[in-house]
This record gives sequence, C-alpha cells and structure tokens, in this order.
Amino acid sequence: MAKQALSWLKVVELGEFIAAPYCTKLMADMGAEVVKIEEPNLGDRARRHGPFLKDVPHPERSGLFLNMNTSKLGITLNVQKATGRELLRRLLEDADVFVESNHPKKMKALGLDYKSLRKVNPRLIVTSITPFGQTGPYKGYKAYDINCSAAGGISVGIGSPDREPLTMPFSQCDHQAGVSAAAATYVALAARNVTGEGQQVDIAEAEVMAALHLGIDLYDYLEKGHMAKRSGFRDSQTVYPSTTLQCKDGYVRLRAPQLAQWIRFLGIMGTPEWTKDPRYRNRHAMGMEYPQEVDDLLAPWLMAHTKAEIFEMCLKERVPLAPVNTIAEEVDNPHLKDREFWVEVKRDDTGPVTYAGAPYKFSVTPWGISRPAPRLGEHNEEVYCGRLGYSKEDLVQLRRAGVI
Repeated sequence: MAKQALSWLKVVELGEFIAAPYCTKLMADMGAEVVKIEEPNLGDRARRHGPFLKDVPHPERSGLFLNMNTSKLGITLNVQKATGRELLRRLLEDADVFVESNHPKKMKALGLDYKSLRKVNPRLIVTSITPFGQTGPYKGYKAYDINCSAAGGISVGIGSPDREPLTMPFSQCDHQAGVSAAAATYVALAARNVTGEGQQVDIAEAEVMAALHLGIDLYDYLEKGHMAKRSGFRDSQTVYPSTTLQCKDGYVRLRAPQLAQWIRFLGIMGTPEWTKDPRYRNRHAMGMEYPQEVDDLLAPWLMAHTKAEIFEMCLKERVPLAPVNTIAEEVDNPHLKDREFWVEVKRDDTGPVTYAGAPYKFSVTPWGISRPAPRLGEHNEEVYCGRLGYSKEDLVQLRRAGVI
C-alpha cells in the first residue's frame, strides 16, 4: 500500500462501544498508528453487542466491534491500578492524540484528565467524547444514544406523536460524535503546528446533534415561533412534498422544496387533472393541513411503478427523490459496486467479512484497512515488550497482578 495520509500520526484510544472507536477508526484507516486499550478479560463492551457472525454471540465475533476497530493495535490495560496508569502515561509520552470517552470525574480521579496529562506531554491532543461535555450543568450525567438524541433536539421531530420517543437509527449520536471528534482533532493538530502546544478537544454528543441538524429549526423558532413536532413519516412545518411514500416494491423519499421541482414531478406523472384544482396549488396548506389527502392522490401512480423506475425518472428530471433501500439492496447497489465501496477483510478465526469501505478517496495517499480488528490483548507483547522494554516474564507478572 502507498503511504497513507495519516501514517505519521500516533494515537492512543481509551474508549469503547462506538463514539471513541469510530473516531480512531477514521484515523487508523487513513494510516494512523492507533493503540486501542481494553479492560482485561472483559474488553470493549461492543464485543458483547450484536450482530454476531452466524448469529452466535461471541466476544470475537461482534460485527460492531469488528467494524469499529479495523487497522488498530489492541492491548489490555487496567487503568484502575497505579501500575496501569503509569503504563498509559508512558504510552502517551510520545503520542500525538489521546481519544477517550470516559466520565470526566473518573478521568480526574485517576489523574488522567487533560490538566494532568499536559505535564506528561505538552504537545498531546486529548479528545474527550462525552454525552454533555466537560463543562456545564449536565457534565456529570450519564446518558445513552436516546438521551443525547432528546437533549440535542432530534427526538422531538422523529416518529408518530402517539408513540414512544425515537432516535435516528443505528446509534447515530455516537457515530456522528465520532466523526465530529475526528474532524475537531485534525483542527487541533493544525493548531499545534502553529503553537507547538496540545489542547483538549471537548465533544458533547448532544451538542453535536443540535449543531448538525437543528440549524433551520432554530431559525424557524426564533423568527417565526414555529416548533418542530412529531409527524410520522413526513416533515412538519414545511411545504408539500417532504414525505416518505409507498410504491410498487417498497418506499421512496420525496422532498421537493422548490416549486419548479414539484411541477417537474407532476409532469413525470403526466400532470393529472386534479393538480389544476386550486386546493392542490397551495403547497403550504398541502404540507401542514391535509398532506394525507395529497398522498392518497399520488398513490395510484406510485403503486404502478417500482422505486428504481421512479428514481430513474426523477433523476432525469432533477427531482429530489431517493429510494428507501434495504440493507440487502444497498449491498447490491450498482453505484456502490462501481465505486468498489465494499471491501473484504479476513481474519483467521472469522474468515472473510465484508465491510463498508472508503468514505472518501485520495489519489496519492489512499484510504485502506491495514489489518482486521484485534483480538483481546492481541498486541500486548508487541507494544509492552517491543516499545516499552518489558520482557515476556514481566508480562506474566503484570497479568497475574491484573494490570494487563
């Protein structure tokens, strides 16, 4: 493989599940050396989270863990013990970035907060990912994806008003926090090139969701007094159409905010006679007062066509529409296949596994998975003996002491 964009970067990760591991995965797959730290015996809790290969639960067969931790070195280390914390500090002495997703009180109590680590390595970038950040009234609270989704203002507009709260699918708060953490870390590294000093990057998951998704809603609330509301499969407080509609073989998502786009869509349908009725010329009323009525008028034409047919017609006429694909359909998506998006990674105990590939492509410094996700403690000897100078006998003693 050609030299990768981040092949100079040294990263240590003390996090689990999605946010921190995804942040460092983005770096590792671009060539950064990432040393992932896991708790002895238990490991990252993602190891106990499905889906599992062949639907058989196993800590080395979690699809989530395998995907989140490609291209990394994996070691075990108990930072609750003084010796474990000292080993971590030694690893951080020549690291560029430390990514962690632990409670701020825990890190301070262990002497692993930014103020303490700055003394170990003044050039170190410490990227901390937590539900509500390092400061503010909620910094001490625990939270999960659904809490961050609600606090970030996302759940207020998702789902049907008569049902339980929902989040974006597939732990999007965690994933998007990981992406934001990686981007912010790159900015901090750029700043270090100027100042020569490290800094703490403070990522609050709830704030990430609010910043990325609520801009237009904030304007509508402040300027117009409009508040988002849960309205099922269609957007609220907007012109028609902005909705998910059933067709012959599934669903399509149609959002045509511009009048010209809506007119072109009606043209694809043959401009039905009902469209000449003044009731169906007021798109604000259609969207906010009687959207189901308009959905029903579109239904016969939609149910006569597949989502692929509708997508092709709308693509040709420049109408914003997308098919709602299943996972199987995405795997067989012609566009993704043409891009060679899916990649296969082999490990002796799992065999070949298909992963999502490069989210971006560089011509000179390519993206690429350099190794499969590590087994628990797989690189203990390489890191502790090869880098820190311990002997194999020392490792035996450290294991007996519950340090690694």
